[in-house]
Amino acid sequence: MRAYVDGQRVCCHRNRAGKSRASLLFGAAVLLAECPATTTTAEAQAALPPVTVDAPTQRPKPARASDAAQRRTQTVARQRNSGAPRATEPTPSERAAAAAAAQQAAKLGYRAMPSSTTLRSGASPLDTSQAVNVVPEQVLKDQLPRNLDDALGNVSGITQANTLAGTQDAVIRRGFGDNRDGSIMRNGMPLVQGRSLNAAVESVEVLKGPASLLYGIMDPGGIVNTISKRPELYQHGSVTLLGSTYGGSKSGADGAFDITGPIGDQGLAYRFIGYGVSEDYWRNFGRHREMLVAPSLAWYGKDTTVYLNYEHREFIYPFDRGTAFVNGAPLAIPATRRLDEPFNNMWGTSDLMQASVEHRLNQDWKLFAAYSYNTETFSANQLRITGVNAKTGVETRSNDGTQGSLSNSSYGTSYISGNFWLGDMRNEVLFGGDGQYRTIYRDNLIRQATPSFNFYNPVYGLIGPGTTVSPTDSAQTDKLGQLSLFFQDTLHLTERFALVGGVRYMDYDQLAGRGKPFITNTNVSADAVLPLGGAIFKLTDELSLYASYTQSLKPNSTIAPLSNGGGVVLGSNIAPEEGTQYETGLKFDLNKRLSGTLAVYDIEKRNVLVSQLNTATSLNVYTAAGKVRSRGVELDVTGRLTDNWSMIGSYGYTDARVTEDPTYAGKQLQNVAMNTASLYLVYDFGTVLPGRLRLGGGARYVGDRPGDALNTFVLPSYTVADIFATYETNYQALPVIYQLNVKNLFDTVYYPSANNYLGVAVGDARRVSLSATVKF
Repeated sequence: MRAYVDGQRVCCHRNRAGKSRASLLFGAAVLLAECPATTTTAEAQAALPPVTVDAPTQRPKPARASDAAQRRTQTVARQRNSGAPRATEPTPSERAAAAAAAQQAAKLGYRAMPSSTTLRSGASPLDTSQAVNVVPEQVLKDQLPRNLDDALGNVSGITQANTLAGTQDAVIRRGFGDNRDGSIMRNGMPLVQGRSLNAAVESVEVLKGPASLLYGIMDPGGIVNTISKRPELYQHGSVTLLGSTYGGSKSGADGAFDITGPIGDQGLAYRFIGYGVSEDYWRNFGRHREMLVAPSLAWYGKDTTVYLNYEHREFIYPFDRGTAFVNGAPLAIPATRRLDEPFNNMWGTSDLMQASVEHRLNQDWKLFAAYSYNTETFSANQLRITGVNAKTGVETRSNDGTQGSLSNSSYGTSYISGNFWLGDMRNEVLFGGDGQYRTIYRDNLIRQATPSFNFYNPVYGLIGPGTTVSPTDSAQTDKLGQLSLFFQDTLHLTERFALVGGVRYMDYDQLAGRGKPFITNTNVSADAVLPLGGAIFKLTDELSLYASYTQSLKPNSTIAPLSNGGGVVLGSNIAPEEGTQYETGLKFDLNKRLSGTLAVYDIEKRNVLVSQLNTATSLNVYTAAGKVRSRGVELDVTGRLTDNWSMIGSYGYTDARVTEDPTYAGKQLQNVAMNTASLYLVYDFGTVLPGRLRLGGGARYVGDRPGDALNTFVLPSYTVADIFATYETNYQALPVIYQLNVKNLFDTVYYPSANNYLGVAVGDARRVSLSATVKF
């Protein structure tokens, strides 16, 4: 067993008599915690997050009542007889400042400190049977990623899917994933807003593989959890101003304001984050503007923590589908040249409200409840490319658009977690339930013919946004509801060996279709039971082996009518997509400095919808007969190599392809690279110079990927390098940090993803930014 007394780890063997020195120390610690005389006012006011990320304390069986009473009496007597003056207890603000100072060195060293919301527990990664990769807070500060896809370039086996012309998060994990697939979370609760990474996010975590036990309906690639910045109990803040340029007069400016501190002295704290950006798009026209306000409150009680957060965002993005590939190569035009019009933009607002309560019932059990509501509205002009002639430069286009898009997700969860003993074996139990109701709605879809265009000799501005509404394409609706109960138990058979088992019961409904009048194309109502199993063997306190079996489930659905002139409704007669993963690997956490995971996995997704022509009726028949599999190896490492060197790095090998399908069998999955790698190094000069200088840089590599499902063309491999430097000094007693970043150092032209050969995304050009942050 492992326990902590005054922050020090103690090892012992559990015995029934309670006569060993370790047992006496445990008993004393419990008695002191129970004794009213030893509970200070300051401790009651603030239950601060721990500095370390070790496994939860493994507590022995409680001492007998007679022993407890005797020890409590002896403790009180010693306190009364002691003539020594009592030390003044620190205030909650002082304790919070000390904890933050202790954490700062670890953060600078890229120490990965996972949130408890990803796995619904505070367990150390070494004590879990699934791979969880973390992009720490300091990595985000150093690299300044533009979006979630950019941030996840640090994680193995991840590539970009169709981003809907650069307006949506679209993350492929282990071969699976798409935009708006329900896999992006904030603090463990689902989002529907298009972009999730913003100034209110502290770090990003990825739970790899099927995650349906904890998160319900999901593709088998895993989930991405963005972690919010929380209010803190000591007063501090910062103001940041940033200027950027792509060169050629393409420039912009960002501003951020972040302040947090206590309200009174009873454990209540606030935080307010404000952010704004206005910058030129790097291609020949377009502008990105965004505004964010994010207030939050937290109350840190003795046994209870309450957290409330809100985010309001307003945005306008260029709606840019990139370029086209003809005969396997991009069009012979400058990478900066767009094929659409200056009015191609998306604009809208999003709101996120979350509330959570965590209450410690006793030393072994705690209760957690949370609710989240996320909504986003937008409209977009979406001039679409329908054909290109590489010889003449003639391009045909459709003047499309979306008016009145509305997405929302209402989600609630509650669960209890804790420990109990079964004989000499400790059980870590998680039991709870959740419910979600999600709607994605597109009101008016614009479809309008427009004259052709020559991309070799472009003349923009001759047409305006489309206005013709297509009734058959409008009122696009996708409604999903699910209610679930889940249970998981980690049974510690010995100090080193544990078994993991779990199950989710899920009841779900999905309705999807489109048209005015509305035509239903999906109407599903079903339930399912999903199991999980695993084993953990800790070789040492810093090294563990694990293996797991996990499943996922996602209904087959479609908004658009299927062929045969419509009339085909996907219902409960069509089996849902089911994913099964076998995974094994090695996890390490060396000297609390360098942590990582080596994983080997095999995923099979079955019941993929396929169509086959019935020659007797000349109609397509739809069945859930397809299969897809993904196999791979992943390595992720982050932390401090020496006192001066820190790093985050990854390598992923992903072989993902269709195994059974009349049309696609043997084809690789679209946008999935067989090889990905990244490495980012930072050198900290410490106090050698008058100020603190840190230099860093690295590169990410993505291999060849099929650009469409039929593998008719390939997106070439690419390597993109970034560098940064920060210098921290003091100006009139205020800390000031200057930071220089160069993204895409060598101005590489690359293509991160494709929707089809007429919509191939073009990666951002070289961007140079310089910022100054004043802390107070």
